[in-house]
This record gives sequence, structure tokens and C-alpha cells, in this order.
Amino acid sequence: MTDDGSRSRTRRDVLKASGVLAATGLLAGCSGGSGEGTTGAGATESATDTEAAAASATESASETEEGTEEAASGESYSVTMPPVGTIEFDGVPETWVANNGSWADMGVALGQDPPKGVWLPSRYHTRYYDGIPDVSVDKSGMTALYSDGVSKEVFYELDGDVHVIDPNFLLNRFKGWEQADVDEISNQVAPFFGNSIFSTGYGWHESYPYLSLYEAFEKLSQVFQEQERYEAFASLHEQFQSNVSNVVPSSESERPAVAILWPQPVDNPETFSPYLIGEGTSFKQWRDLQVRDALAETDVKDFHESRGEIDYETLLEVDPDVLLLRGNESKTAEEFQNTVVEYMKNQSVASQLSAVQSGDVYRGGPLYQGPITNLVVTERAAKDLYGAEGQLFDRQRVSDIVNGNF
Repeated sequence: MTDDGSRSRTRRDVLKASGVLAATGLLAGCSGGSGEGTTGAGATESATDTEAAAASATESASETEEGTEEAASGESYSVTMPPVGTIEFDGVPETWVANNGSWADMGVALGQDPPKGVWLPSRYHTRYYDGIPDVSVDKSGMTALYSDGVSKEVFYELDGDVHVIDPNFLLNRFKGWEQADVDEISNQVAPFFGNSIFSTGYGWHESYPYLSLYEAFEKLSQVFQEQERYEAFASLHEQFQSNVSNVVPSSESERPAVAILWPQPVDNPETFSPYLIGEGTSFKQWRDLQVRDALAETDVKDFHESRGEIDYETLLEVDPDVLLLRGNESKTAEEFQNTVVEYMKNQSVASQLSAVQSGDVYRGGPLYQGPITNLVVTERAAKDLYGAEGQLFDRQRVSDIVNGNF
């Protein structure tokens, strides 16, 4: 921004997009919004807790494993990631806007100020930081990008140095967005740099690769030139994975068959949006804990594919060992038991479920998780499912990395 408050030349003096995204229209599957509704779990995914790209975009994005040009102070550098291609930075971004809590958490882990905006701040669960010394996020000034749609104007108002958002998510999940709108914001405000990673269930993502949590985290560390922090977290995560594997039963038969569901309504559920465990980052803790997916061998379709719901009668036919209910991350374990679980105990069909009778109904974790969030929710899940004791990761070490003491 210029000192007199007028807009400078679109931050091109600070950042410039090149490659796939620079007003080329090469993002495939980008003929406009899908027109899908955005209520209930769908609203959470499209507005909160990810896209077919052209072959040329995919080929350009394949350079993602090539690494980034590391910049000395004041020097330009570039970072490559599908589907946006290569983005050139003339300086390290100081302000940013994030797609969701996955990317917001990555930024915090990299020692950055929180993003100026996310889809819905209420779905960025900052209470996960409560147990980490000297790490906290104040969301009071954070802007919601989504408000019955996504307005271009909000990007101008936030005026971030980079938009850590997959542009295909905008183009395929929201009405009114066209490729020209993406190009306009990229050129007039700042580039897009993102890949929808929380779910692999969207058809529009099929022609370009998704990234694992730590692949995406590494890319963002290159944007913020915080590769050392990333490496420190990667080392911590490797040790954490070892600790987690030690609590997972060696026999598959000893691991529970779980059903991951989004209850409707959340506090007094009567129907559920079903989620099959996939490769997206929102399922990372369940894959790492090697649970069995009770829905995977049934006729129940994943919510991402069907946008459908199941009732208690269908759930009783499956009768999972454990129920994992999403949409409850704002509750403590006690609050969850006193509301949702208590309701199910008194519901005529729900009370017949094995998981309800055995007390194996737990919060299902967030749709969006970054490196810090993943540590917290995986440890919690290990205690819920396997009775793990003590701490599986060093909270002080997390604090030290975030605060630059590594």
C-alpha cells in the first residue's frame, strides 16, 4: 500500500506471479462455481474444517519436487507447487490470507503472525494451542472470507502479500467465481499459492497431485523462507510417529473398526454425513493409528462423493466399534459427553449401537489440521482408542521451534 492509502501497483513491487497462474487461465476445471449448496457439513468443507487442472499445469507443477530458490536478504526466489505452478517472490510475505486452519496452523508453526483471514475463523480451532507453552493465536481480528459466498472485495480489503489458497477450490466450490476473477486478484492484489489437501474426494482435483501434510508444510516454509523451522518440525514429527506406532496394537484384529461421521444437528444428532477414511490430511491421525474403516466395505458412499446422509438404522446395520463425530472440536471432552453422547444414550435406536453402549463415542477431529494440530489430535485419539498414557510429543520443543529457539 502507498502512504496516502491508495493502492500501489498490485504489490508487484513485492510479489509477482509467474508460470501457471499469471493470467493464463490454465487452471482446468475452472469454468465457474459448482453451484453446490453450502449448508451443514458442506458449508464446513466449502467455507471452512480443495480442481481439475490442465495437463500443462500438471506438468509445470511436477517441478514441485525440484525445491525452491533460497533467497538471501533482499533477493528474489521462487516456489513451485501444483496447481499454481511457479510463483516468484521479490521479498518474504509479511501478511497473508489462508484457505483454512490447515494452512493457518502451518504458518503459526513457522513463526508467522496468524493469517488476516480464513474461510470461517470459528473453524480454526486455536484451543489446540492451549497446552503449548508461549504459543497462542488471537482470532478476534481475523476476517471470515466466507459470508454466503466469497466476495472478491474481501481480498482487496485484506490486501495480503500472498493468498495461501488453492484457486481451484474457489472456482469449483463457490458460485460466481470465474478464471478471470482469479487472474484479477492474482494480478491486482497478490498471487495464489495453495493446494487443497484436506480431502482427496473432489473430482476436480484428480488431474493434479495433492500433497501430504508435510509436503505442503515444506512448500509453505519455502514461501516464508523458514526451512530450518520446517526441518525442526519434521524431525519432531518423525519421533512422534515412532511414539505413536508403539501404542498401536500389532494385530489388526485388535484395532477398532471406526465410523467417522458429521452429526446433524451437531448436539442432538438424528442423521450423519459419512466420511470414508482417505488420503487427505483430515484423516492423517486415523491412518497413523491404523484403525479399520467400518464404512469402507459397505454401500455407504463418502460424503464428498454423494453429499448424502445416513440415519441410525443404517448405522446400526454397520454397528462400528467406535463412533468418531466431527463438528465437535469447540467442545471439551466433558462437554461432548454431556451433550452429544448423553443425547445418543437416550435415543431409542442410537442407544442400541455397540459404541454407545461401550462408551466408545469420541470427538472425530477437525477437517483441517496442520503440524501442531496434528500432534495434539493424534495424541488425543491415541488415548481415546488405545489408552495411551503420558505425552507422546514434547510440548516445550514445539514452543521452542515456533519461537525460534532451535
